[in-house]
Amino acid sequence: MELVFTGPVIEWRGPAPYYFVRVPDEESADIREVAAMATYGWGVIPVEVRIGEVAFETSLFPKDGGYLLPLKKAVRGRLGSGDDVAVEMTVSL
Repeated sequence: MELVFTGPVIEWRGPAPYYFVRVPDEESADIREVAAMATYGWGVIPVEVRIGEVAFETSLFPKDGGYLLPLKKAVRGRLGSGDDVAVEMTVSL
């Protein structure tokens, strides 16, 4: 399943800061339809992502009925909280 969307960077401050992009509602609904086939536990969904020239693998975190996409360090260095980012993402089934 291939998805393309744009969203703002969200900074979560815990013991160490983490950066995410919230997957929009429509795309989250599409992911929920295949979640049982894609998850490897705890509701996380493995994905392949491209943001600009940076490609990486990660897992979506379920949050409030949707999903958060964690951003790798190679991407974060160029972005700040609130910046819009264009995401190309493939859900690994």
